[in-house]
Amino acid sequence: MGNHSDKKFYSKAELEEFRGIINTKLDDARNEHKRLANSLKEFSSSSADSINFTEFGNESREKEQVEILMARQAKFIDKLEKALIRIENGSYGICRVTGELIPAERLRVVPHATTTVQAKLKQNKNGQKPNR
Repeated sequence: MGNHSDKKFYSKAELEEFRGIINTKLDDARNEHKRLANSLKEFSSSSADSINFTEFGNESREKEQVEILMARQAKFIDKLEKALIRIENGSYGICRVTGELIPAERLRVVPHATTTVQAKLKQNKNGQKPNR
C-alpha cells in the first residue's frame, strides 16, 4: 500500500489541494447543469410549434435524455458539496467503511470518494449499492 497507511488525516495543504480540485469540478458541473437547463427551455418553446408527430417523438426522447443528464449533474454537484463539508468538519479522505485514509491518487481522480477502492469493491461484491 505504501507509506500513507500510518497517516490518519491529510494536512491543511493537502486539503486545500483537494478543495481546489472539488471547486473546479463543482464550477464545471454547475455550468453544465445550467447549459442543460437552458437547452431544456429551448425544447419547451419549440415543442409547441411541432406539428410533425415523428419530430415531436424524437424531441420528447431528447428532452428526456437532457432531464436524465440534469439529474445526474445535480447528484454529482450534491456529492461535491458534501465533500467540501467533509473538508470543513475534518472527515474528508477517511474511508467510511474501513476508517483508513483514502489514497490521495484516488481523491485527485474522484474527489468526492468516501471509500477506498478495496472497500468499494467489497461492497459491490456483497451486493450493496455502490457509493463513491
